[in-house]
Amino acid sequence: MNKKKQFAKTTIIIFFGKVCTQLISFFLLPLYTAYLATEEYGIVDLIQTYVTLFVPIITLELEMSIFRFIIDSRGKDNDIKTLVSNNFYVLSISLTLFTILYFIITSFVSIPFRFIIWIDVIVCVLSGNFLQIARGFGQTLDFSISCILTGLTTVCSNIFLIVFCGMQAEGMIISMALANFICALYLFIRLKLLPKIDFKLVDKKLLKEMYKYSIPLVPNGISWWIVNVSDRTIISWILGAGLNGIYAISNKFPTIISSLTGIFNLSWSESASLHINSPDRDEFFSDIANTIMKLFVALGVGMIACMPFVFPLMINSKYNGAYDYIPPLVLATVFNVAICLYSQIYLAKKMSKQVASTTIMGAIINILINIIFIKYIGLYAAAISTTISYFAMVLYRHIDLKKYVKIKYENGFFIKSFLIFTFAIVLYYYNHLYTNIISLVIVCIYAVVSNKTFLRDSFLTIKNKIKH
Repeated sequence: MNKKKQFAKTTIIIFFGKVCTQLISFFLLPLYTAYLATEEYGIVDLIQTYVTLFVPIITLELEMSIFRFIIDSRGKDNDIKTLVSNNFYVLSISLTLFTILYFIITSFVSIPFRFIIWIDVIVCVLSGNFLQIARGFGQTLDFSISCILTGLTTVCSNIFLIVFCGMQAEGMIISMALANFICALYLFIRLKLLPKIDFKLVDKKLLKEMYKYSIPLVPNGISWWIVNVSDRTIISWILGAGLNGIYAISNKFPTIISSLTGIFNLSWSESASLHINSPDRDEFFSDIANTIMKLFVALGVGMIACMPFVFPLMINSKYNGAYDYIPPLVLATVFNVAICLYSQIYLAKKMSKQVASTTIMGAIINILINIIFIKYIGLYAAAISTTISYFAMVLYRHIDLKKYVKIKYENGFFIKSFLIFTFAIVLYYYNHLYTNIISLVIVCIYAVVSNKTFLRDSFLTIKNKIKH
């Protein structure tokens, strides 16, 4: 199977798993906005924000290392058993230390839902780790099934706890923990991890190599947290939890694109690592970059054009202020696609320090713009700071990567993308029924024309599959 077909196959399998989870989360928005006050939703969003911060610090990004090392050890059962054993040895120590420190700190600092948050962090660490092991093994079907189970558990537990038990914010947090627990349990059984654990195989030299790869990703992970979600902390601190709830809803729509980016990123990281030294690498990488960027630009402008029609149907009127901040956040997520594309090339070359340094740069830009302007332009500062920091990161990586990989984009791609985004955003803020319809029609035409090759190939592939 050639590289592009293998990449497409992996992407499709992961897509069906992840898209179910994200669509379920998206369609829960009417439930959240109807039953939770803006302050409650803001608090839950802030808790989720800090859970994402704790995970890379606790694990030292071990899950990224185990994925990369297992890929190099495929077909070598003894090596894989050694890797898994070392992974669990470190995890057990890390989670024990986290537990001790967490309960010492929270005995002095009062935080809501203390015990549930602790459980949520633990199961998030385990599910994240097992998902990367599944990818390393090449068991993408199990990866996808675990994601579907996560989504189904989330929707069922949320409806039960929020609607029938009236638990609201607490119910949301319990649902997150339960969903990650089900994911971790399923993968632990399906990947047959228990027979692969033998602490007699702990190898300090191997651990040193694994941490040499993963530790530079820790500041990268923290910096990503700063770029992505420090906005919530600054908003809650300066403007209050209520406005953080508004901003969190603004982010929910661009998160759909971010989720699709994550799906692409999962399969791309594997393909990039497998083919980083191939003789036709530059041609293959350029082909993927052009296909993916054209697709996500179309998705981005498509989302902006659809929002005037979709937003009132999905969101309770008390969250109407969220409408204004969606376009810059959508633009930021499109920049993020390119960032992830380039990031996996760095990681495939085991250049994790370069990934960290550029992300730290983006984090600094994000914080500075936020702090300087948030008192003057409110939530716009958070949205604009995210967009500018992402743009700075993608520009730097695009230039820097030319030293290692020659990625070429189609002539006129950047100009066309700029013009269609400008058109869609201007009509979005004008927000008149007729101009909204015109915007949607033109954006749909653009999406089809710019992605005609991708759509044709996809149609022919599905048609051939049906015939056979």
